[in-house]
Amino acid sequence: MQYWRSISLWMDQLDDDLAPRPALSGSLEVDVAIIGAGYTGLWTAYYLKRQAPELKIAMVEAQFAGFGASGRNGGWLMGNLLGEDRALAPLPAEQRKTSFDLLHGIPDEVAEVLHREGIDCHYRKAGILYCAARYPEQEKRLREQLDGLHAEGLTDADYRWLTPAELNGQLRVANALGGIHTPHCATIQPAKLVRGLARTVERMGVQLFEQSPATHWQPGLVTTAQGQLKAHWVVPAIEGYAASLPPLGRYQLPVQSLLIATEPLSEAQWAEIGLEHGQAFSESSRQVTYGQRTADNRLAFGARGGYRFGGKLREDFQLSEEEIALRRYLLGELFPQLRNVRISHSWGGNLGMARRFRPHMLVDRKSGIALSGGYGGEGVGASNLGGRTLADLILGKESPLTRQPWVLGDGPLNRLSTWEPEPCRWLGYNAIIRSFVHEDRVLANPHSAPWRRAMALKLADLMEGLMR
Repeated sequence: MQYWRSISLWMDQLDDDLAPRPALSGSLEVDVAIIGAGYTGLWTAYYLKRQAPELKIAMVEAQFAGFGASGRNGGWLMGNLLGEDRALAPLPAEQRKTSFDLLHGIPDEVAEVLHREGIDCHYRKAGILYCAARYPEQEKRLREQLDGLHAEGLTDADYRWLTPAELNGQLRVANALGGIHTPHCATIQPAKLVRGLARTVERMGVQLFEQSPATHWQPGLVTTAQGQLKAHWVVPAIEGYAASLPPLGRYQLPVQSLLIATEPLSEAQWAEIGLEHGQAFSESSRQVTYGQRTADNRLAFGARGGYRFGGKLREDFQLSEEEIALRRYLLGELFPQLRNVRISHSWGGNLGMARRFRPHMLVDRKSGIALSGGYGGEGVGASNLGGRTLADLILGKESPLTRQPWVLGDGPLNRLSTWEPEPCRWLGYNAIIRSFVHEDRVLANPHSAPWRRAMALKLADLMEGLMR
């Protein structure tokens, strides 16, 4: 149990004893079998039971509820979906607005569930601050992003430019050039959410078996070392662990994101930083930074991790000195006063990345399979949308949820975009990441020649385009 507490700051903060639930033993017949007790699986079970309480639902989890990304993430409950701009761009304006409203409503939908079910996960809805601070090119990039969002029909009520003075009123970072604020995000304590959801679905009658990794799955059957689930529907809700259940690894690759957390900061330190209302924040570089002020006054901060050859899962998340140093460096660039603060926790997790950065939700009625995934690091909110959508798809309900462009409807899994074979994807990933690192080093140096800055930007833009 002590090892499980060490997998993240969030698990270390729990009051739960983390004693595992019984493993699956023997054969069980159910209506819906769910593989994985993370957010997607739990939200799917929750909304199925809300609409059809008579359904027999069982879940098998390899470790314990929240062991994967659901208990390790940065705690951003976003009203967004990765790649939403490209997915919604072809739609008529009215339909596009309906879709944006659906996405932006995710944090409020979760808040309703938390209130109804009595789940305390430190929910605070104060939005996201995307800041430009470390070099002037960030301001240009952010303003272009804002122009694109407004061109899609969104307004200042959704995404608003903040002058340096306005940004400093909420978040005081060094050398602020401005930023964007969107209200469509809440911050949470991730482990409290996933553990609370697990207890909730159990109260609703869902059977949850832990320490029961699926060793094989096929239409109508999920097998573990000591038992099996026979079901009309199978929902493989495993996101970053897709490679463990072929052929899902062809569609969702595991990549890692890595985080650190400071010791609790004093009120004087927070007075210098801001974030009084629980805002999430990100520094606008391609290193993909993200952070929040925790309920116990730590600063949790993460940045892009890595990819392993062959799509292998990372099992050991004891971060190296180099991994911690990069995140400490980025944190110190934003908050120089924290350069020497003690780092109390460091951790990471595997997340699922779909080809072309396009999350997917679908059913195959002929085979009795329902799938939602490929959230690309934005799964805290997207999984709620996915769970609601899968519930409607399984129940055969046509709804605004099922009419979205990321919902592929009925058909086989092979409709999904597949990743290139190795070594192509490993070489491609590393080339892209190196271009991002090079860009950041060049642009963060105020003495870099203009031609060098322009070349670094163009190279990174080109490589980012290859990912899409």
